[in-house]
Amino acid sequence: MHDAIVHPSGARVRWVELPGSAPARVYVHGLGATSAPYYAEVAAHPLLTRHRSLLIDLLGFGISDRPQDFSYTLEAHADVLATALRKAGVEGASVIAHSMGGAVATVLAAHHADLVAHLILVDANLDPYPPAPVRAGSSGIAAYEEEEFVAGGWKEVRDRVDPHWWSTMRLADPRGLHRTAVSLAEGTSPTMRDLLIDLTIPRAYLYPEGGEPAGAEGLRAAGVQVLGIPESGHNIMLDNPEAFARTLAALLP
Repeated sequence: MHDAIVHPSGARVRWVELPGSAPARVYVHGLGATSAPYYAEVAAHPLLTRHRSLLIDLLGFGISDRPQDFSYTLEAHADVLATALRKAGVEGASVIAHSMGGAVATVLAAHHADLVAHLILVDANLDPYPPAPVRAGSSGIAAYEEEEFVAGGWKEVRDRVDPHWWSTMRLADPRGLHRTAVSLAEGTSPTMRDLLIDLTIPRAYLYPEGGEPAGAEGLRAAGVQVLGIPESGHNIMLDNPEAFARTLAALLP
């Protein structure tokens, strides 16, 4: 395990690292997740093992620390991730990021251009959305007030989500989980989609085959490769790791 102090409180971001050559590949998890369980099988695939790989957890999630005086906005996550990557000696990386992590990675690429040379988003959030009336999933978490969620709303979410997601969500700090969900629902300014479109680095958006994501043609017009992965749902890397790994190998240098 590796770590870097990223916050005035002394809080640390931690990651699991697989050795290899530069440039590095950085894997970023989604809301309520953690990178090693989601990406280990793919990062260890024979087609992908030549490069150094960092399976990193954002503050508030997984094996990273949970400072209470941190905003947990997408922008703050991106800045902290940048700090950790610089302390790890990473530059010009290929960043592979899932769901909420894709939103963070898009902000990272826009605000810290030296760190990201290739960006691959995996069924990532690109647009703001209203809190959901059914209190499950990221939009459902954002429907709670923070104190309501911390006091017991998280138990209602636990009872509504699938056991696989809860297995990692239960590791998350409740305030960090809620604040991140609220920031994800509110989005960034400019939006994550606009930030992605304006980037000039190689970019790809992977989605579960069977229905193209909203705005796919606009992404393609901006030079983003939009690719469907067969036999998969939202957690593409878990549902079809072989196809996911082969797609990454074809996209990455």
